[in-house]
Amino acid sequence: MKFSFEGLTPSQVQSSREIHGSNGIAAHDTESFMDKLMENLKDPIIIILLVALLITVVLWVFGYAEWYESVGIGLAVVLATWVAAWSEYSNEQSFQRLLAEASQIRVKVFREGQLVEILIDELVVGDYILLQPGDTVPVDGIVVAGHAEFDEAALTGESEPVKRKALPENTPPEQADEHHKVYRASLVTDGEIVMHTTAVGEKTQYGQTMKAIVSAEDRLSPLQVKLSVLGQQIAKFGYFGATFIFLAFIFNKIALQSDMNVYFAQSVGVIISDFVTAAILAIIVIVVAVPEGLPMMIAMVLALNMKKLLREKVLVRKLLGIETAGSLNILFTDKTGTLTQGSLSVSQFVAGSGQPFEQLNDIPEKVRSMVAFALRNNTSAVIDTSDPKHPKFVGADRTEQALLRFVTPYLAQDDGIKVVDMIQFSSARKFSATQVTGASALTLVKGAPEVVLKNCTHYLDAEGNTQALTDQAHLQTAMEGLSNRAMRLLAIAVTETPINEDQHLPERLTLLGIFAMRDELRTTSYQSVKSAKEAGIHVIMITGDAKATAQAIARDVGLLEDDSKATILTSSELAELSDEQVKAILPHLYVVARAFPTDKSRLVRLAKSLGLVVGMTGDGVNDAPAVKNADVGFAMGSGTEMTKEASDIVILDDNFSSLIKSVLYGRTLFKSIRKFLIFQLTVNISAITVAFLGPFFGFDLPLTMTQLLWLNIIMDTFAGLAFAGEAALQRYLKENPIPRDEPLISKDMWSSILLNGFVVAAVSILFLTSDFTQHWFSGGYEVGSPEAQAKFLTAFFAFFVFVHIFNTFNARTEGLNLFAHFFENRLFSIIMPSIMLIQVIFITYGGEILRTVGLSVEEWLYVLAMALVLVPVDLARKLIRNMLFGNPVQQ
Repeated sequence: MKFSFEGLTPSQVQSSREIHGSNGIAAHDTESFMDKLMENLKDPIIIILLVALLITVVLWVFGYAEWYESVGIGLAVVLATWVAAWSEYSNEQSFQRLLAEASQIRVKVFREGQLVEILIDELVVGDYILLQPGDTVPVDGIVVAGHAEFDEAALTGESEPVKRKALPENTPPEQADEHHKVYRASLVTDGEIVMHTTAVGEKTQYGQTMKAIVSAEDRLSPLQVKLSVLGQQIAKFGYFGATFIFLAFIFNKIALQSDMNVYFAQSVGVIISDFVTAAILAIIVIVVAVPEGLPMMIAMVLALNMKKLLREKVLVRKLLGIETAGSLNILFTDKTGTLTQGSLSVSQFVAGSGQPFEQLNDIPEKVRSMVAFALRNNTSAVIDTSDPKHPKFVGADRTEQALLRFVTPYLAQDDGIKVVDMIQFSSARKFSATQVTGASALTLVKGAPEVVLKNCTHYLDAEGNTQALTDQAHLQTAMEGLSNRAMRLLAIAVTETPINEDQHLPERLTLLGIFAMRDELRTTSYQSVKSAKEAGIHVIMITGDAKATAQAIARDVGLLEDDSKATILTSSELAELSDEQVKAILPHLYVVARAFPTDKSRLVRLAKSLGLVVGMTGDGVNDAPAVKNADVGFAMGSGTEMTKEASDIVILDDNFSSLIKSVLYGRTLFKSIRKFLIFQLTVNISAITVAFLGPFFGFDLPLTMTQLLWLNIIMDTFAGLAFAGEAALQRYLKENPIPRDEPLISKDMWSSILLNGFVVAAVSILFLTSDFTQHWFSGGYEVGSPEAQAKFLTAFFAFFVFVHIFNTFNARTEGLNLFAHFFENRLFSIIMPSIMLIQVIFITYGGEILRTVGLSVEEWLYVLAMALVLVPVDLARKLIRNMLFGNPVQQ
């Protein structure tokens, strides 16, 4: 074995764990199902419902209400809170299972003189850990043997590897500098070391960052803000409505049906009974005014969309994260792996003649064979070709991996050569070389084109013959074009000149060609960015790349289109600007290059101060605070556990297009809520108006308390479920996001609610006072008789129910086509016919409970015909709106 250490004994392990703690990282406290349930009970609408429930229970106890009234409200509360809590809890459990997989990582450690594998959480301070290429550093510590390169992008955001070497023997650990220290979450890309553990668990830098994100700022989601305001408005509306109805009922008894002197001459019991009845009616109105179906509908639509998004590779950790995503104004996104594929690949090969080739098989056979020979033999990586179609490369950096993947079909060949000498790549030399002998005696060179081309005197032509390279202008022109496209260039050459002792670049090189590599855009990125921009989301790319590279990627992905003031800044340029200056240029800022983690947090803070709804993507430890502080944080599925813990939504496939799907579903949720509110508030306004005006037209209770509550329970609750299944339409992404401070109920919604609500109230009063309706619904009995009155009031209740059922078709679409995407909402197509059937059955057999009697077929036809009144009324409203203000439905 290359390294050997005695390591700790079991007693030393136990002692170290007691003193320094374990290596487990305590994630955020996971909320239990009951915790989430109690949190949902704090919703402002739920609180109003709970008050209404208490009132109805008290009324039932004293005999002024039926038991099922309380049960209906209680059922709405339970369903709303239970569905929301269970959906969030089940997804959180799925997320915790993902995190649990990370704790199953096994680490090679020296214990009692033996190299053993143990779970990462079992490591303690003092352990000696063997790390090889591909291993993730599991603790903080000091290199005590060997040397290696590390990718610290997860910690620092920097993509360039860093080198670490062993601390000299007999040097105290406290004298170790950054050249000897390694940190948890960094990745070994090359070399082999043994590290001595100095910090574990929460005492590592990784652990400290995890603790820091707990204190990150939280604020209410846009929907929570809007619902809080709506709750206050509904409460005021209910209180005012209840007061007026109480006064109207008493006024009717005192002034209209009698006079004051006669009325108060009655027995005290009768007067008290009237006042109690008026008070109960007022309280019932408050109950009716509260849309108890709203929280349940929100919970259902969140749960349904959460499941749909999971199929789209989006794991929603926090339910309201979906809605917030739909309200995004500004999105800060990473480049690598999100907009791009996350790995370098060869985009083009330029032969020595200057001819470009896109594919390996397009390169002439002789040149192709020599290039493959040079690449597979001039590498320090170990190539595993046990699976020829999917070779593995141990110890290869990203550039070498891209080159070797390009010549995959040639990697399994046995060249029968022997390595004589090597020159390792260094940033000073900017090239590497390997001298081989055997079937071919050559020195193979690869490196920066500006270095290698200086010594190239020849090139290999298509026939494999060596030709003089007298003019390199055509190559320089080709390289400039590739550099402008953010390509990383690398030249390949060979020579018969052996490596000399001073390890200088050999003379008289024969150029095989120049590779152009890039982390290519995902095929969906351009269209996804375009969709985001059409949706009114300002996308800003934050990357560690150089400014020129970042600009090229931003141009290719479409970020810089349509804005003549498009601005690209580096981190240093951003740092020179004051907060006010950054706010001023933010609408035209599209790229921050060479960015640091602090830049992300600053930009999130400034965007939020402008009242914007802010999204942030991230994958590394350094991204976690910014992801946590954003209104909605998106973690990448390949990212660190810490960033996922800080996030609201995890994009499992790291794809920007998946993120845009969460925006679409968020907007669908908001649309569904608004559709339900149009329907429900129309019911409330019409019911309260009829209850208020009824006494002035001779009807103490045109709708009984039980009927009001029945209407509230069945219509409100089931209609809420019907609207929960609305389809996610792509046209929603062509609309601008709803501002944080915009009311939940828009002007267009108010026009529908008020017009339809008062039309229903007016038609209801007409129904109650018209001689025509009195005769139509007399049932053959004498008009005014108790039997005729029973038929008449039953028909009125049926009309009032069905006029609102038909209004659901108006509410579910902003356009003129009431059946647009009708069958895409299976819940609506099932629930609304079910509500109709239930109402017919209960009206027919409601008896004394609902104050109803059976209606004939002819009477039902009259009722249904009259109930259709809102369909043409609302279509006319929409038509006039379209002519005056434009069609809100994006085509």
